[in-house]
Amino acid sequence: MRLHSPVVLPCDADCSVLRDAVVDVADDGRIAYCGPRADAPAFSGPSHELTGVLLPGLVNTHAHSPMTVLRGLGSDLPLLRWLREAMWPAEAKMTARDVGAGMLLGAVEMLRNGVTTSAEMYFHGEQLVESVLAAGSRVVFGAAILDLPGTPWRPMADEISAWIDADGLRSGPHERIELGYGPHSAYVLSPETLAEIAGEARSRGALFQVHVAESLDEDVAQRASHGSVPRLLESSGVLGGRVLSAHSVHLSEEDVAIYARHGVGVAHCPGSNGKLASGIAPLRALLDAGVHVGLGTDGPASGDDLDLLEEARLAALYSRLSTMDASSLGAASALLLATRGGAAALGRDDVGALEPGRWADLVHVDADDPAFATGLDAPDEQVLANLVWAAGARRVTDVWVAGERVVAGGESTRVDRRAAQAAVGEVSARLRAS
Repeated sequence: MRLHSPVVLPCDADCSVLRDAVVDVADDGRIAYCGPRADAPAFSGPSHELTGVLLPGLVNTHAHSPMTVLRGLGSDLPLLRWLREAMWPAEAKMTARDVGAGMLLGAVEMLRNGVTTSAEMYFHGEQLVESVLAAGSRVVFGAAILDLPGTPWRPMADEISAWIDADGLRSGPHERIELGYGPHSAYVLSPETLAEIAGEARSRGALFQVHVAESLDEDVAQRASHGSVPRLLESSGVLGGRVLSAHSVHLSEEDVAIYARHGVGVAHCPGSNGKLASGIAPLRALLDAGVHVGLGTDGPASGDDLDLLEEARLAALYSRLSTMDASSLGAASALLLATRGGAAALGRDDVGALEPGRWADLVHVDADDPAFATGLDAPDEQVLANLVWAAGARRVTDVWVAGERVVAGGESTRVDRRAAQAAVGEVSARLRAS
């Protein structure tokens, strides 16, 4: 098919704004052409006329989306109390079916906000993946690995290793599923354990997702023994291969240099970090050092919405505040964090941009909104500013994944949203009563 729109944002490195442009989708679900309509090759397939802004599917680099069933729980607690008093006790009661229900609603919510790929760290992977496939989105599933009383880490790691060995890293229609490892953190797992899990991930080319330096009081012992968690990860042999460091709020200049040296990706979660009063990550320093940075919503019990364009807006606001520089992060750079930057942070070159060969994951933002009252023929900078600062995700009307329309008119084409909401409500009520 061919999609024609007055404005197309391919999210190339320059964040170009294409006018009167088209995106051609091949039969295999990948992009065949993206560029001005006047230069497009001859095309005989079905063509769709759009009226707003067409951009790549957004890439959520860090989420725990099944926590839709826990949304609002412990919402006024700091991180460690929130985990120990609210989240972990509730999660211990969740069944595989609960996780599936939470992930289904989370996937639908993200798609309605233009998020087509999410990196999830959670449990009950089979049910989580089943829900992603039902919604039609993509997932990079990092099997959560912890070492707590009654919850030893090795069976969790062995289970995901066996799954990867059986099915491969990527599977499902149009490679919608990618498997990997999600060791929770250096304050839950020992350096030796982290190193062993990292070795398993490297040997399979899998992504290794880990929480790092989210709050000041979480890793006091690790900082005392190693100087910082990035230094611990480096000295333990964890870094190398595909590593994603989630949050990464409290980093020194040396920590940033370590990440740059080893090609570590960072999932920046400004909304969750702000709500939990965890701090503001050194985004500008990371970008200046050449670190690949994407955006994450974190879980919907801490985020609380699964809205990545809102995270882009917050990332720009926090960066400007923390540096006291209004030019610290502009609209174009913020949009790239939510798209191309997120893909790079995950080590993916097949999503996050509208380029030939990448998957045709596309989002249409309708311009019939006060945010675009100045018109789509306004200067490029103004169009980008109005999208990021004013419109956000509220006017996302249509979403395609691998060329398949999974959102039309703002609603899922595959899932009864209201039924998914009701299912989550039932789980939540049962967890509260138990």
